[in-house]
Amino acid sequence: MSETGLRERKRQRMYQAVSDIAVRLFIERGFDAVSVAEVAAAAEISKPTLFRYFPAKEDLVLHRIADHEQEAARVVTAARAEGVAPLPGLRAHFLAGLAAGDPVTGVNDHPAVRAFYDLLYGTPSLVARLHGYLERSETALADALRADLPGALEARLAAGQIIAVRRILAEENWRRVAAGEPLEEVRREAGTAAERAFATLEAGLPELG
Repeated sequence: MSETGLRERKRQRMYQAVSDIAVRLFIERGFDAVSVAEVAAAAEISKPTLFRYFPAKEDLVLHRIADHEQEAARVVTAARAEGVAPLPGLRAHFLAGLAAGDPVTGVNDHPAVRAFYDLLYGTPSLVARLHGYLERSETALADALRADLPGALEARLAAGQIIAVRRILAEENWRRVAAGEPLEEVRREAGTAAERAFATLEAGLPELG
């Protein structure tokens, strides 16, 4: 591996280690009760170093889902390479995530996953920061859809609808899991709801179906 590759791996390990420490502290004591200085001390780095990796305190938490930020765009690109239209590709990917218990679909009742999402959705500043993540997801997806739609505005409108559907489906699944409903029942009904939602998208966005 090249020196550049080794540096990148080291940087990614640092991101993960500091985020893991921060999330543990936030879950134990509450997001607002833990300072950035305390996280830096626990990670054995300086506060300025921490801010070089994470510009805002909220980013310490959202790093956990950062790899999903461009997921929809990646799915569309991969599906197109296999001759599959965007919406069928996205539908299949979401259904596969439900079957696998991918936490991002909301259908996962592991205690650590539940604690993380309780932290995320129970902290107003994290919910607000999450909107930026969703906006970036929409932008990436819109770029991926430009080849299928007549213009930039149409791509942005389509991307906004798709990201909203994925978010709402996942939030509803998580709400039900958090309320204590049986996981397999939630999973089964989540699949039916996803099929309906994507059918509605395909009816309104025939170019993507």
